[in-house]
Amino acid sequence: MRYRFCVTVFANIMNAAMERFNPFVVSGYEGPEYFCDREKETGEIMQALRSGRNIVLMSPRRYGKTGLIRHVFDRVRSEEGDVFTFYFDIFPTTSSSEFIQAFGKAVLGKLDSKVEKAMETVRQFLKSCRPTLTFDEVKGTPAVMLDMVHADPMVTLSEIFRYLSSSGKRCYIAIDEFQQVASYGQKGFEAALRSEIQFIPNVNFIFSGSKLHLLTQMYLSAKRPFYQSSQLMGLSVLDKGAYYNFASKFFSKAGNDLPQNVFDDLYGRYDGVTWYIQAFLSRLYLLDRDVTWTDVLEVEERMVSDSLFAFEHLLGMYKPLYKRLLVAIAKEGKVEKVTSADFLSKYSLGAASSVSRAVGVLVEDETLYKSEGKYFVYDYLFSRYLERL
Repeated sequence: MRYRFCVTVFANIMNAAMERFNPFVVSGYEGPEYFCDREKETGEIMQALRSGRNIVLMSPRRYGKTGLIRHVFDRVRSEEGDVFTFYFDIFPTTSSSEFIQAFGKAVLGKLDSKVEKAMETVRQFLKSCRPTLTFDEVKGTPAVMLDMVHADPMVTLSEIFRYLSSSGKRCYIAIDEFQQVASYGQKGFEAALRSEIQFIPNVNFIFSGSKLHLLTQMYLSAKRPFYQSSQLMGLSVLDKGAYYNFASKFFSKAGNDLPQNVFDDLYGRYDGVTWYIQAFLSRLYLLDRDVTWTDVLEVEERMVSDSLFAFEHLLGMYKPLYKRLLVAIAKEGKVEKVTSADFLSKYSLGAASSVSRAVGVLVEDETLYKSEGKYFVYDYLFSRYLERL
């Protein structure tokens, strides 16, 4: 009963405060005022693009790659008004045709201000498929959809690049989760894409991704088309001191206190991963009072509770050994030797060979992650749920 009362009171406080502007952005980009630090990374990316170099931006998910890219593009547009910037995510794509659909939707028709001119230009360059023009009434820009029936993806790819090249306009294009290209299975597509990118001087790219082993293979293996073709850049977590200064400023403006020890403990509990810290700060800010560690734990309880159904469903999809292994690692926090006799015995996990295979599967599907030689559950809130089982 006491737990239900606390949750109800907490929910009422949160709902009552929803109309207050929240400076802690969890998704999207709201401008430089609400973007924390990353000055060094921003400068390095902008310098590379201006120098004609492509960038490979790598980090685990939820470190803030997308926000950084949008911040860079915002700076570019404010400092270089004649540059066009494009961003598209290919994580959902499973084939070269789907990649080209996403690519075409992102760039085609966007280099002309008038809709009629945009469609005329697009049709001039695209002969291999039927482009259809729609209009985004919110953004006020044309959007082109490609009818890929009977089209040769390689030909259409070349046509899109000729469209960009012929404009003569400076363009920066960010392709998120770029490692998906390696999974399409179409022979020659990776090489064809590399060839097109190599010979378009007015366009530079940011290739962003979270599967580090796949990206490093693409760019560091001499057998791959993208070998040493771009500048590699790893993205680490935000500096704790800079992050605290950023966060406490907004709490102070609202007349509330975010104690540094509370922030430091939150930062440590979630390893400084941007998305989680932002998610907590956005909820703590809405409490509209000085923050305590008890508040942090109550927010955590609410966040885990909100995802309870999804976590139960996810766990139910795994084999019994996988479930026991995930619970064991979550309870330990981080585990270096997952096949050690002590760890296997403590959690009744069985044969080391079976556990080793399970770890491989869970790492591959990104449920587990390995960093600094230790394994942990990739989703920190899922880990909080598991450690209570």
